[in-house]
Amino acid sequence: MTTNLSRRHFLQAMSFLAANAMVFPLSAQQSRNRGKPDPLEYPETYVPQGPLKQSSARFIVNQFGLEKAMILCKHLGLCGIDLLDPSEWRTVRENGLTVTMGRVPGHGGIPKGFNRCENHDLLFEVYSKWIPVAAEQKVPNLICFSGNRNGISAEEGLENCVTGFKRIAPVAEKHGVTLCMELLNGFDHKDYQADKTSWAAEICRKAGSERIKLLYDIYHMQRSEGELINNINTYHDVIAHYHTAGNPGRKDIDETQEIYYPAVVQAILKTGFTGYLAHEFSPKDGMNSLRRAVQICDVQI
Repeated sequence: MTTNLSRRHFLQAMSFLAANAMVFPLSAQQSRNRGKPDPLEYPETYVPQGPLKQSSARFIVNQFGLEKAMILCKHLGLCGIDLLDPSEWRTVRENGLTVTMGRVPGHGGIPKGFNRCENHDLLFEVYSKWIPVAAEQKVPNLICFSGNRNGISAEEGLENCVTGFKRIAPVAEKHGVTLCMELLNGFDHKDYQADKTSWAAEICRKAGSERIKLLYDIYHMQRSEGELINNINTYHDVIAHYHTAGNPGRKDIDETQEIYYPAVVQAILKTGFTGYLAHEFSPKDGMNSLRRAVQICDVQI
């Protein structure tokens, strides 16, 4: 039985690779290894039926490498990969997928964000450099952060963020790229300021730009404040992107955790959302976990 199962998976993988040979050209190493079994186990193919555009965060790249990650994404009906660096953007685009959220180097990381005016010059320089590149490579969103409080009040942090975002917004608007400030919980990211949807949403509304929005991480906001569906309904106008993960544990979004994702996703779709939802969890069962997540979020409205 084990032999037959392995042979079936191998044949599925080879059939899929052959069908995509023109999309994913063989590297020199792959050419040398032509004919040798690929150790990558492919889950059963899934073709989404619902309207939601789903992608995978970069754990899939970290685990398998970029070439295999792209093949797996197409195998699972995903439209792209999240949180990739600029060096990876062109490759993903040329292989028919979307970098659904880009990362940019040199901004100082999560603790050093827009909530402190002394960071604004650096942030303006970094994002001004990479926004045009993102536009060229069809990367619709770039991640950014509020930064840690470090003693700054909610009111001061909010106004500082508004000032910083108003400065960079014209660059983002010119190139059609959206900056998405991520919402994070204060347990995993102690002292991070954008840990409440209402606070972050007010920044976006005061910034007054369609290119300054939120990355609503469902796992983080469940830990931080709950009220997922109510907050999605209230603040959907400033949410451009979603992340998933199960709580507790940031694992699979299955029946073992407390978030019922079919209802959450249905609420997202009912707001008229047309952006991307990216799966950002540590899978318990490799690509089978990711396939189940795609299926769970493939709902109709």
